[in-house]
Amino acid sequence: MNRLTTALLAALEALIVVAIGIGIALVPLTVLWATQVDLGLDWLVFWRAAADAWLLGNGVDLHVQLGPAVVSALGMPAALEPFPVTIAFLGVALPAVVLGVRTGRRAAATPHRWVGVLSAISAYGLLATLVTLSAGTELVRPSVPQGMLLPTLVYASGVLVGSELGSGARGIRERFADLPKTARAVVAGALRGGSAAAVGVIGVSAVAVAVLTLINYATIIGLYETLQSGVLGGIILTLAQLALIPNLVIWAAAWFVGPGIAVGVGTSLSPVGTALGAVPGLPILGALPHGTLELGFVGLVVPVLIGFGAARMTRRRSEGTDAPLPGAAERLVTGLSMGLVAGILLGLLAWWSAGAIGPGRLSMVGPDPFLVGALAAVEVGLAAGLGMLVGGRPAIVRAEGRSFAKR
Repeated sequence: MNRLTTALLAALEALIVVAIGIGIALVPLTVLWATQVDLGLDWLVFWRAAADAWLLGNGVDLHVQLGPAVVSALGMPAALEPFPVTIAFLGVALPAVVLGVRTGRRAAATPHRWVGVLSAISAYGLLATLVTLSAGTELVRPSVPQGMLLPTLVYASGVLVGSELGSGARGIRERFADLPKTARAVVAGALRGGSAAAVGVIGVSAVAVAVLTLINYATIIGLYETLQSGVLGGIILTLAQLALIPNLVIWAAAWFVGPGIAVGVGTSLSPVGTALGAVPGLPILGALPHGTLELGFVGLVVPVLIGFGAARMTRRRSEGTDAPLPGAAERLVTGLSMGLVAGILLGLLAWWSAGAIGPGRLSMVGPDPFLVGALAAVEVGLAAGLGMLVGGRPAIVRAEGRSFAKR
């Protein structure tokens, strides 16, 4: 496979990823255009709506200016002034990352790895720019610089990760091998254990969201019926909520860590107390717990237990090698570093999941990323440090082909 073929195939994959991302919203909107409005409106109106949804899902801010008639119909006087919508529906960005990893792996399998990587990212950036320039109207205007940059960065992150994984991460391994032995052990343990702890908290949060959705299923269905959106409107509403599910999982993680979330200015939902007013009219938000949770503080144990468990697994892995066992100071630093890694990962996810969803009190929805990151680092770090220090199997002395426990 020559360079030109590699470049063209990578660019085609980028085009397909953009088409999938926009098509998720455009297909039902086009059906709505054809069946409900009898082709009476310009189809570009629906294209721009799908493009805005795609850009918003990739983290691009939308600046909204509603007309007086719309504001009166909504009963939201605060919407008379222009307001931003900054919350990213992460279910839109997730396919781009996953498919980007696939593109990176395919590029790494060719003799021209970086030609494929750069072609895919460049094509995606060009397409994102064209979509951004076509999406603006007098009512809704996406941020052009963000539209040119953020979707491309989301896709590029997946492509670069996939490229490294597909190449066996040789470049990273070579640079990692240049570090001193103790530093290598600490960095490897911190990255492995901290990432495992963050994934563990997210996993428990996903289960919690699923359970809450099942428990509050009747409430969610009742909210659907109240909206009276019709069949196609219900499909579009359901797609929007599916795109919001990753946000809900991250919000649940923020709840377990401790800071909780805000669903509007002056509201809070955390293990220590709940103060919610009127929430946005999305049926899935009916799964949010209401009232005082008497045993809510028990949720704070989750990141502590996960941090301790991640440390124990990391230590057992190091004890299973022929290398000398690390000292107490090295183990403690590794455990605390796990907390730092977990805090950074969870803080970044919290930052990406929060934002403004409307005017007035809806200008603050989601967790505080700094509090989530700081508390996660402390909770996971202290538990992981303890897990790295306590217990453990005795050191193994190998002699004459046999293993003996050092007493």
